[in-house]
Parts: sequence; C-alpha cells; structure tokens
Amino acid sequence: MIFQQYSLFPWKTVVENVEFGLKMKGIDRSERRRQARTLLGLAGLSQFENHYPDALSGGMKQRVGIVRALATGPRILLLDEPFGALDAQTRLIMQQILTNMWQRLKISVLFVTHDIDEAIFLSDRVYVMTARPGAIKAEIAVPLPRPRDPSLIMSSEFLALRRGLMSLIREESLKAMGGEINDDALKGLAQNFEGHDIARAL
Repeated sequence: MIFQQYSLFPWKTVVENVEFGLKMKGIDRSERRRQARTLLGLAGLSQFENHYPDALSGGMKQRVGIVRALATGPRILLLDEPFGALDAQTRLIMQQILTNMWQRLKISVLFVTHDIDEAIFLSDRVYVMTARPGAIKAEIAVPLPRPRDPSLIMSSEFLALRRGLMSLIREESLKAMGGEINDDALKGLAQNFEGHDIARAL
C-alpha cells in the first residue's frame, strides 16, 4: 500500500528502502540488490540509489515508495491519494511513470483519488462512491486506448467521460450537504452581491 505521505525510512538509502520488503522475505543480499536496482531503473532512479530520502524531491520520494511496494511482487497495489501533495507538473509525470510500470508488471491497481482527470487518465474502470454512507454509486468503463499521452485529456472522448463523472459527483456533493446548496440558493446569493465579481461567477 502507498499513502499520500512519504513513508520512507529516513535512515536508509533509496536502494535500502526498496530492499526492505525483500529482506523481510529472506531473500539474500545480492539478489535483493539486483531486484531493487532493476525496479529503480524502471522508475528512472538508478543514479539516486545511494541517496537518502531527505535529499530527494517529493516526486522522487513517491517513486521510491511505489518501487518499494512493487519489489515484493504483490498481486494488488493499493494507492491512497499518492500524488495529492505534488505540484501539477510532477503529478502528470508520476501518472505516466505509474502507468508505464503497471503496463510492464501487469498487476492489479486500486487507486483512490478525488481528481477526476487523474481517475480517467489512469484507469480502465472508475468507481464513483456515494457520500453517506459510502457505497458504490456507479461503475464507469474507460475505453481510452493505451499507452496514454497527456494530450489525451483534450480529446472529445476524455471530456465526455469527465462531464459524466462530474455530474455524478456533483449530485453526491449536494446530497452530502443536505440540499442546502442548490441552484436557487446560488441565484439568491448572487442577487445579494449584485454588481460584484462573485455574482458573475455564481
């Protein structure tokens, strides 16, 4: 499992962090070092294997976290908002790196995110949750071709999926707020601020 926080051991180097799970499985040092270096190469981190986490950027730390999780050969990789703390450009790069590694390793990935574009770009299927209680509201197939390039987000197919998901999520957001925020309420609020920029926005 990979969390939003960088859960690396600060006293271990990058390669030692990746080796940790393999060490716990009883794999000898030379073999775990070989496997760790192979995965670091896939993530573009070979030249940083002897660095400590505090010398890495946020995106690099999260790449190490992904590699460490993959090192033990899991059948399922669970990611909970892993790119939430990253800037937009780094986030896009991380999405491509994760996609490339997934295509090579062919494991199942369950990715939790509040970012609609991220959900569409990464997934074959998107599950929308209800607000309260949490349950599956809808399952949306993502029939976009792979490999996926960032330019895909401007395609008509991508935008159609985005509109559909936004509609489902907005519906749940209004339910979660008890119906207190609706179009009539927004129009009334806009009248109170007539002549101001906020009224035009509403």
